Amino acid sequence: MPGHTVPDAGPADLASLFTAAYRTYSASVRGYLRARGVDDPDAATHDVFLALYTRMTPPEGDAGPGTPPRVTGGLEGAKALAFTIAHGRAVDHHRRRSRTPLLVAHEQDEDPRPSPPTPEDEVLAASGVLRLLGDLSDDHREVLLLRVVADLSIEQTAEIMGRTTGAVKQLQRRALDALRATAKTAELSTR
Repeated sequence: MPGHTVPDAGPADLASLFTAAYRTYSASVRGYLRARGVDDPDAATHDVFLALYTRMTPPEGDAGPGTPPRVTGGLEGAKALAFTIAHGRAVDHHRRRSRTPLLVAHEQDEDPRPSPPTPEDEVLAASGVLRLLGDLSDDHREVLLLRVVADLSIEQTAEIMGRTTGAVKQLQRRALDALRATAKTAELSTR
């Protein structure tokens, strides 16, 4: 489906494009949202794909200046738009959380719901990746999450972050340097 543009597509093409996008990118979107610290990455992932689905249907009438972007470019276009939406949801989550006071602390011992860690959670916790990412600046962490976890191109990352491609390349280089330094320090401290 690369090269497939939504306005020319029929309902069956849209359904198969959405299905392919969900199956291909939902795990990456969830990982991105989890790494960004979203409290419920599963629910946020579903919200992202619901928003993506609404943008896959052709607009009714003329699209005005306030109309959200539509999916073009087939599966790659769906990927770029899904991560753009995910980025926006993560930003909204942190803004909302910064404005909402913490009312009650969660007491793990009093919570009757079982929540065994997923294999992904165990691997991430054991590897220390989240701790290493947490030591980076927000911009460094964001560029690495978009480029590595989300596997977005430099151009797609630049569009999401609101920067030029040159700035993203430089930011990624600095982020990798900072990550190497942090990892080296962490490695030395465990010896």
